[in-house]
Amino acid sequence: MSTVTAVPIAPVRRAYVLWLVAGLLVALVAGIALARAGDTGILTTPSGLRYQVLKAGDEKGARPTDTDVSLVNYEGRLVDGTVFDKSQQPTPLPVAGVVPGFSEGLKLMHKGAKYRLWIKPELGYGERANGPIPANSTLVFDVELQDFLPEATVRQLQMQQSMMGGMPGMGGPGGPGGPAPAGR
Repeated sequence: MSTVTAVPIAPVRRAYVLWLVAGLLVALVAGIALARAGDTGILTTPSGLRYQVLKAGDEKGARPTDTDVSLVNYEGRLVDGTVFDKSQQPTPLPVAGVVPGFSEGLKLMHKGAKYRLWIKPELGYGERANGPIPANSTLVFDVELQDFLPEATVRQLQMQQSMMGGMPGMGGPGGPGGPAPAGR
């Protein structure tokens, strides 16, 4: 049979225990605050497109598809803040006619929505430079979707406009400012 020798532990002051508990509580509160601050509302799609909804828009309405032409205001920047493109007015863009990340972002939006998109190089211009955009650049776009129409409707409107442009008095040939047809 062995004998256990008891070694007395020096008593700890109550103030030290209170400081320890207070420190743990402060650390817990700070951790919760940091966790909440980290929730910036930035979402990531399965393809890797990152986006943030700045303004939701009409969530009951439809979203554009690849066969639509969107009317957007946008500003494109590099991650260092350098602006490489900016619309001066609402600009029509075919949804399928832009870089894949921009197209994917448009298809997430409703009319009136404003999003910030972070387009990784694989969804942008990739390994090739494009004007002021260096190769392998992440693109940052602020995009506001004003409206969108099916491409067939846009073509029909363009045809009607071109047909009207050919009539005298409508701004086309023979109209004000246009060349006069032969024989006049």
